Amino acid sequence: MDPIKVKLSTGREIEINDDVISVLNEYVRTQITLEELAKRLGLSGWEEAYELIKLVPAWIMWTPLPIYKKLV
Repeated sequence: MDPIKVKLSTGREIEINDDVISVLNEYVRTQITLEELAKRLGLSGWEEAYELIKLVPAWIMWTPLPIYKKLV
């Protein structure tokens, strides 16, 4: 299966890999802010982080990494 890629309106393309999924899992389960999410993913700010959250399918964010690895 090809890796999932999300293209933001700024033109930046984010590949949804193990590192990104780990951060997204933490985001949906804890109270880290969009600013912290942007910092961890190397995004320019909370706006890009918010757009990423809107574009990534919710099942990816809520699926634990070990289970996700078995699915793909």
